[in-house]
Amino acid sequence: MRAYLTGGSGFVGAWLQQHLADAGDSVVAPGPELDVLDPSSLEADVRDSAPEVVYHLAALTHVGRSWEDPVATFQVNAVGTLNLLEAASRCPDPPTVVLISSAEVYGPAPDGTPLTEEAELRPFTPYAVSKVAAEYLGVQAHLGRHLRVVRARPFNHVGPGQSDDFVVSALARRMVEAEAQGGGTVPVGNLGASRDFTDVRDVVRAYRLLALHGTAGDVYNVCSGSAITIASLADQMASTLDVEIKLEPDPELFRPVDVPVLLGDATHLVAVTGWKPEIPLETTLRDVLDHWRQTNA
Repeated sequence: MRAYLTGGSGFVGAWLQQHLADAGDSVVAPGPELDVLDPSSLEADVRDSAPEVVYHLAALTHVGRSWEDPVATFQVNAVGTLNLLEAASRCPDPPTVVLISSAEVYGPAPDGTPLTEEAELRPFTPYAVSKVAAEYLGVQAHLGRHLRVVRARPFNHVGPGQSDDFVVSALARRMVEAEAQGGGTVPVGNLGASRDFTDVRDVVRAYRLLALHGTAGDVYNVCSGSAITIASLADQMASTLDVEIKLEPDPELFRPVDVPVLLGDATHLVAVTGWKPEIPLETTLRDVLDHWRQTNA
């Protein structure tokens, strides 16, 4: 397939590019210089690439930071998506668009049970609101313009190379720094939150399968189906270190509002594509720690 990626220089985009290349796809992935808020340049670039599928990953993804600049978050995530959908719909042969949303659109599960795609959307962060808007722009493009839009709702994904703006990578970096110093204190945020983690290498496999087999207009959770508290995850990582560390709460690392439990159900995705996670969490955590050891060497 001929594929076009927005956000191709980011963490997930880099892994998706690698997966697509390994699968034999040709990939165009413009760098950060292509602004999704510049509709004319975006449209020209998409048209010139003549893709069969567009993966729309470009976004401001830091949930906590969205509280600090909700306007920029909404502009990039919602208006940028509108510009991308308009560009795709104007192609002579409009491509499939795999629109990457987020499980944050669900908000907190009322009772902590696994969330299906039919669950009510209850966004309560600026980031989540921007993703709900982006999704429904995709719905409108499908219904109103007959664009083949497939929506993906990934839950927490993690892997080597992720920014330390995100919890697992941040914990790994601090632990590796403490390990290099012979032990010590590692600052942490909310350890009580439970999250559904999937390795990024499994996540990008799901995206390509959705491009091939997803139903236009549908939405699919991408998740492992099991949740772990951040405390348990931190303990797992700490147990692999060669030194003793102490986890110490740091108020600066807590979000203004945090979803207590975010757990997904990927039954729909599995039924349509046959996808299942293949990389165990312990392997992912080891790889993330090793990444920071190599980075700090």
